[in-house]
Amino acid sequence: MTTRRTFIAGTIATAASLASNSSESSAASVGRVAALEHTLNKAERGTDMQDQAEDPRITRARLSGPEQVTKNATVAELGPGGVMKVLVQGSNEWVCVAGDENRIGSPPMCMNPLGMQWMMDAMQGKPKPGNAAPGMIYMLCGATQRSNTDATDKTGPAIPIGPHWMITWPFDAQANGLPTTVRDKGAWVMFAGTPYSYLHVCGSPWEGNEYHAGDKAIWTMNYARP
Repeated sequence: MTTRRTFIAGTIATAASLASNSSESSAASVGRVAALEHTLNKAERGTDMQDQAEDPRITRARLSGPEQVTKNATVAELGPGGVMKVLVQGSNEWVCVAGDENRIGSPPMCMNPLGMQWMMDAMQGKPKPGNAAPGMIYMLCGATQRSNTDATDKTGPAIPIGPHWMITWPFDAQANGLPTTVRDKGAWVMFAGTPYSYLHVCGSPWEGNEYHAGDKAIWTMNYARP
């Protein structure tokens, strides 16, 4: 199969050969070949950008975090054991992955370096994570996973979890008055009491209305089930 790069290289080589055999001046020949190379490479870049825009893996990966982070993040595929294949090279420190929507425990997510260290260590089955400071992971598309108490569980039934973000640091739930059970609002400590415990916060940090000076407060209330 002929790729775009192969086609372009062949076209440029043919143009160079024809130019060298023609009666026009050497400078003019070089100019024609350079112009053709520029035009074809520009077309290739445009096609690559279109391919990226239409790639569902890239779209899904970028939806996993806030746009302020994901628009300049590196996008990659995350394989077994944490093996990564870069799809789009970014310009900030974040890495977004598309995940596998057909596999439990493989959600779209966006991670900063310390969050990625935590995730890689978990995927590789290390006894404890190696990050020496809190990391951040966004999973704003939601997720499924096997357990709320054991990071190594590979057989439990799927637990559906809504959009959330994570601070990957071993929070002490009891000392901080935090719950340890799966919820659809609020926050809880997942994998509590283990080296991989972390703070799980439901929703997005960007939810809600922004306050402006002079705004009036409107208090709301919800009733709990008896």
